[in-house]
Amino acid sequence: MKKRTMILTLAAGGLVLGLGFSFAQMGQGKGPGAGAGYARAQTRPLSEEAKNALLEALAGPEGEYAAYAVYTAVIEKYGAVEPYVSIREAEAKHIEALQRQLDRYGVDYPKTNPFLGKVEAPGDLAAFAQAGVEAEIANVSMYDRLMEAVADYPNLVQVFEHLRAASQERHLPAFELAAENGGSLSPGQMQQLHTQTGAAAGHGPRVGAGHGAGAAGQGHGPQQGRGHGQGHGGQGRGCHSRAGR
Repeated sequence: MKKRTMILTLAAGGLVLGLGFSFAQMGQGKGPGAGAGYARAQTRPLSEEAKNALLEALAGPEGEYAAYAVYTAVIEKYGAVEPYVSIREAEAKHIEALQRQLDRYGVDYPKTNPFLGKVEAPGDLAAFAQAGVEAEIANVSMYDRLMEAVADYPNLVQVFEHLRAASQERHLPAFELAAENGGSLSPGQMQQLHTQTGAAAGHGPRVGAGHGAGAAGQGHGPQQGRGHGQGHGGQGRGCHSRAGR
């Protein structure tokens, strides 16, 4: 697979390194924290631009489906190597988050991943990790570009911001470190990376904690949410969650 093709399929943006962002509650705050902006987003018809942005983020060549398929191919060829296992698990969460929004607005989308089984694993993990660095940078740019299309929908903006942050703050550092270490990371390196990226983002050393984001002011999880209603629970995936994009 050519490097450019790899980058296009990789740059799916949202891989949460060790963070298994539990988007199951994304944008679904129902208590006092659910503001008027959220209510308007639920009743406002989805524009064509916003619909296309959601579909691109899920099923485009740089979308979440494509990234999940790439990491699946790597794992099938090389085994349960990190950060690819963690990356793929986070991708599954990102897919669920986007599917949930598409379902909410009644938008048809491919229910099964059209890229699975059609991606060739790289012959060199080191080269793949370097391509992942470039892919994460491209992924951040993709979400920057798509953000304008969903600007009138606060719940979609919240989802896209989480996916973008995952790429920039979690997955990019993971690939950079993997590229410096022959293309993969040991359990010790994963733990160190989780600690560093978690502390930098203010989440503490347990980067595997589940994060459910609801409407502003409503947290989900064992600990009540902070800031924009993100609940920071304690049952994370730790080192087994994905790091990817």
